[in-house]
Amino acid sequence: MAAALVVSTAVTPKPRPFWLISYQNQSSAKKGLWHKKQGGNIDPRVNYANCASLIRGLSRKKFPFAAERLFLDLKSEGFIPDNSTLSALMLCYASNGLFCKVLAAWDEIINSSFLPDVHVIAELIDICGCKGYLDVAFRILHQIQLKDSNLLPDVYAQAISRFGKKGQLELMEVMLKEMVSMGFPVDSATGNAYVIYYSNFGTLSEMEVAYGRLKMSRILIEEEAIRSISLAYLKEEKFYSLGQFVRDVGLCRRNVGNLLWNLLLLSYASNFKMKSVQREFVRMVESGFSPDLNTFNIRALAFSKMSLFWDLHVTLEHMKHEKVVPDLVTYGSIVDAYLDRSLGRNLGFALRNLNRNGCVTVATEPLVFEAMGKGDFHLSSEARLEFSKKKNWTYEELITTYLKKYFRRNQIFWNY
Repeated sequence: MAAALVVSTAVTPKPRPFWLISYQNQSSAKKGLWHKKQGGNIDPRVNYANCASLIRGLSRKKFPFAAERLFLDLKSEGFIPDNSTLSALMLCYASNGLFCKVLAAWDEIINSSFLPDVHVIAELIDICGCKGYLDVAFRILHQIQLKDSNLLPDVYAQAISRFGKKGQLELMEVMLKEMVSMGFPVDSATGNAYVIYYSNFGTLSEMEVAYGRLKMSRILIEEEAIRSISLAYLKEEKFYSLGQFVRDVGLCRRNVGNLLWNLLLLSYASNFKMKSVQREFVRMVESGFSPDLNTFNIRALAFSKMSLFWDLHVTLEHMKHEKVVPDLVTYGSIVDAYLDRSLGRNLGFALRNLNRNGCVTVATEPLVFEAMGKGDFHLSSEARLEFSKKKNWTYEELITTYLKKYFRRNQIFWNY
């Protein structure tokens, strides 16, 4: 007799979501601490360190109401909320677009003895601005001014930095104007960051206006801002504008080393204006600046591309005299120059005064590559260094390997 088929009507329970499991675990810990607290051994605020961490986790999981419930449950049992928990809850609301609750949490903080950390306030203003709630951000800033105006300069600086790094230039402008209207001066770090963000995300004309405003405020432009503006000009191949910019900054500035002179040489070398390169190089030396590796490599790359062998060898001799150690770019300029003119047999003579057994290094400024590019030998060697298991390559090994590949490039191999 066939066995009767028994069908189970039991329903498999659904797995609990992550936030509920965490919340229940937190509740167990909360109750345990609460009972210990009755004995007088544990301060009730101890549990809020875990609570703030859990709220941040729930915020990332997009569970703001679960975070609110956890906070209210703790509060209903007599636990005293601390600064970190209130701040975490406020940022949780803001990240999830609950700005009415943000203001409620903010009012609770302001009316208490707490004041959020500067980083928390800057993050809150960043979220408000990016989500289109600038009125909330301004209200918060004005309330901070009433409670502790000493925090505002750092808050404004961090808010400007946050907007700038995201390319939110309009919001950065709004925050800068609000800062000035409040009577706070723009310091050097903020002014230079302002120029950097416009050079990274704005047009050239916007960048030039930002630099003009920096000059009018009599703030000295620093090295990072100089590099950022120069990179923007190089990307657009505005070599003449680059030269005008570094002259305007002042070639005699010592606190940025050879950077300005090297950029001026680069602006001419990129257009292969070799007479101007030579003239400005002489002026650089006469002004008391000692040429460095970047200076020599800018000249070497230009001479290599123009097949000016005599000038290339004079540059190498000058490097030896100044005790400047060549790198992969220097070797590459020689190899490419000779091979481009089918003079590979003379390569040993060209490299006779260089240490071919030295370990390979690349110490040239990336701005040089942005303007002059990388030669074939340089590109081939970089690929080999990156993907090879061998770590300590010498120039001799790289050159030998490259020459084998170069001379066999036109050969046809047949499989029989």
